[in-house]
Amino acid sequence: MVFVVVGVLLLLMWLTDFGPVGAWPWWGVFWPFACAVVWWWWADASGWTKRREMDKMEAKKKQRRIDALDNLGMDAKGRRGRSEGAKQARRRF
Repeated sequence: MVFVVVGVLLLLMWLTDFGPVGAWPWWGVFWPFACAVVWWWWADASGWTKRREMDKMEAKKKQRRIDALDNLGMDAKGRRGRSEGAKQARRRF
């Protein structure tokens, strides 16, 4: 994403002849876009993006489990077992 932002800024500066960038050749302005393509290719080929996606899914799953246990009134860390919850429920009645 950084390469794309830098590329867009350089492109705008080149098109408006702003500063020294206006005198650069076209390949000097478009190199960030080429770097972005190489980065995306590498990230997909190496599985880096897939691992990040899976880590995010695992974190969401873990948070849903914690929320569900909290909504049930159980300790999310598992310190209080099922039998203790049942004993407390029996005491209420």
